[in-house]
Amino acid sequence: MRTLWLILFLFSFQFVIAQSTKKLHYKAILVDTHNDVLSSSVLEGKDISHRLTTGHSDLDRWKEGGVDVQFFSVWTDKTPRNKEGFFKDANQEIDSLEIINLRNPYRMMIATNYKEVKKGIRQKKFVALIGVEGGHMIEDDLSKLEELYNRGMRYMTLTWNNSTSWASSAMDEAAPLNPPADWRGTSGDSLKRKGLTEFGKQVVRKMNELGVIVDLSHVGEQTFYDAIATTSKPVLLSHSSVWNICPVFRNVKDEQIKAVAKNGGVICINFYSGFIDSNFAKKMAELEGTEGKRIKDSLGKNYDAAQLNEIWRKYFSAQLEPYRPTLSQLVDHIDYIVKLVGDDYAGIGSDFDGVSSLPVGMDDVTKYPLITEELNRRGYSDKSIKKILGGNVMRVMKANFKTP
Repeated sequence: MRTLWLILFLFSFQFVIAQSTKKLHYKAILVDTHNDVLSSSVLEGKDISHRLTTGHSDLDRWKEGGVDVQFFSVWTDKTPRNKEGFFKDANQEIDSLEIINLRNPYRMMIATNYKEVKKGIRQKKFVALIGVEGGHMIEDDLSKLEELYNRGMRYMTLTWNNSTSWASSAMDEAAPLNPPADWRGTSGDSLKRKGLTEFGKQVVRKMNELGVIVDLSHVGEQTFYDAIATTSKPVLLSHSSVWNICPVFRNVKDEQIKAVAKNGGVICINFYSGFIDSNFAKKMAELEGTEGKRIKDSLGKNYDAAQLNEIWRKYFSAQLEPYRPTLSQLVDHIDYIVKLVGDDYAGIGSDFDGVSSLPVGMDDVTKYPLITEELNRRGYSDKSIKKILGGNVMRVMKANFKTP
């Protein structure tokens, strides 16, 4: 009998804790600083006003996941989609977000200042913000930077994987020093070093002046430190994880984490499996390397190109599945930052709809409550959890955005 009562007590206790955690999650302000749904779905004609059966995100699922504020990534590859160039690509994506907003005036709003963000949250609207992922979209022109600001851009990632004429990317800096042959400073002299040029520092100062957050995800280490030395405002790393847990070129090292804390910025953890667990990253590299090529070549003898691509896609996915990290491993990255510099400097930057693999259980934007549960399980206070879910990014927004 005692055993039965003990089981009932434990069950009741766990139920109360679960309900308390759920209440905390939906009461907290949840800010995600990076989502690629505009380029991955909206430009393909999918309507995120309604629940979709593909992708990671839509308005219904954001609400279910308890998301209050979402930075929409405006992204284009190193080759522009439009013949007019990168700037045109950026404006096209902003147009697509504005159309969604017009279709859903009672459910969402696009905010351009801190007061609007707070107002939208109070009205229980889904608040959209615009982040431009890659300085190549200003096409070396400060007037285009200002035009994108006028269209609503409130952070800009200084580089994507490709270096610009004025800033070196993490991908390029991770390789031996080999900037593209046409990579030149504003003076026209061949640029032989990593980091920001003088024009790059002008870009950072102009962003500070306008009220655009300097985003240092994707940038090389030297660019990172040059930007930290130049900016007068707290920075953001919109979707980066921890090097010491998973040493890949896109993650940040301890000294960088400490520099962000000293600056008062925030590092928002990326959910991509390859940035969370180095075992996943190694297996993917193997499949994309000589071993994968050998397997693909052997299959190619028996199938046409279309069949081969489909078979390879399924094989590739099946091989990686056992290497997907756990939710606990994802939260380890948050935990690492908190233990190194404190709970004021960690946030959420999922990269949903921009990644091919996610930790087990984190299937889409409905799954954010799992992070709150895991933080609670580890003994984080309600105050700390609220900071991590969104409070820290709200502070950085307030410090950067101009008062209307």
